Amino acid sequence: MSGEEEENAAELKIGDEFLKAKCLMNCEVSLILEHKYEQLQQTSDDPTNSVSQVFEKSLQYVKRFSRYKNPDAVRQVREILARYQLAEFELCVLGNLCPETVEEAIAMVPSIKTRGRAQDDEAIEKMLNDLSLIKKFE
Repeated sequence: MSGEEEENAAELKIGDEFLKAKCLMNCEVSLILEHKYEQLQQTSDDPTNSVSQVFEKSLQYVKRFSRYKNPDAVRQVREILARYQLAEFELCVLGNLCPETVEEAIAMVPSIKTRGRAQDDEAIEKMLNDLSLIKKFE
């Protein structure tokens, strides 16, 4: 066995490539794919054949599991979560799953409590409240 550490998402040990990667929430992917879909529909002579089945299934998936539909809400969610110095992975998990309680958030993303810049429960509660306000007024 090489000297590499075992990956563990709970401790945010997910590999350097993944830590440095830009992650997207489902709602962000949905906006991108919807825009691309519209472009393809406009440039195609036959709208029924302009997109692949994989593209359509991917679009259906992210639309179904996107918690935020409005582009302004999507931007606000990323801005709110970015304020808490979350890793991209953490930000996207929280943005996709929308936990309602501190306990749920910690269960979904244990690294928000175990990393060196661990968030206290009050900060996590404020973050979740801010997210719920966006969802409520969307």
